[in-house]
Amino acid sequence: MPQPPLAVEPEPITADPPHAADRPLLTQSWLDLAFLHWAADPADVAPLLPAGTRPDTLHGATYVGLVAFRMHRVGWFRLPGVPYLGTFPETNVRLYSVDAHGRRGVVFRSLDASRLIPVAVGRAVFRLPYVWSRMEIRREGTSVTYTSKRRWPGPRSARSDLAIRISERVEDPTELEHFLTARWGMHSTFFGRSRYLPNTHPRWPLHRAELLHCEENLVTAAGLPAPVGDPVSVLYSPGVPVRFIRPPRASAGIATP
Repeated sequence: MPQPPLAVEPEPITADPPHAADRPLLTQSWLDLAFLHWAADPADVAPLLPAGTRPDTLHGATYVGLVAFRMHRVGWFRLPGVPYLGTFPETNVRLYSVDAHGRRGVVFRSLDASRLIPVAVGRAVFRLPYVWSRMEIRREGTSVTYTSKRRWPGPRSARSDLAIRISERVEDPTELEHFLTARWGMHSTFFGRSRYLPNTHPRWPLHRAELLHCEENLVTAAGLPAPVGDPVSVLYSPGVPVRFIRPPRASAGIATP
């Protein structure tokens, strides 16, 4: 599949956000995150990305991420976050993208969440691939278990069951660890148009982690080939507060060839 040309070089990968946080659209916190990543062929990923974007690569490879965490107190603009409806477990399958402006981002192929109302809002308002699932996060000492079983809209066979053991703090992240976690925006298709939505949060506090158990088919349910072998990267983070910010009108869209 032909790849869209890049008008400019991809922006640098920075551990700190390049955006100011003075135009909040959504506020939330991401807590108790497990990041699992497998290398992928860019040719397999490219057809699944929004128009005007291409796979973001590091040394010729791109990546598929399975990220499980606890969403905490989602709020609008500068209003306080919602304690119950805005707090729930979530697991997403994500890809890595770059657009013609050089903006690096993520593309969500699926977002399993345990609250039906946020799922319905995410699908209807933001056109994001949210799905309603039965989910649980359990922590015992340094071990964390994340389970998900899909309810609606399916496929109902889609599920994940993974467990990690948290290890040492990452004081100096590798090039790959920066590439996978230092993402300051998302690319998505909104009412037929490709859009870029920036976010900002403090620098990730990261820990390396040992994968104790992983049985999942969320990646294949998202239209991707089944991962081969163990993940190339397993990380944990206690979390960060996050703001999605309104982009300047002139740069919100994605240039298409």
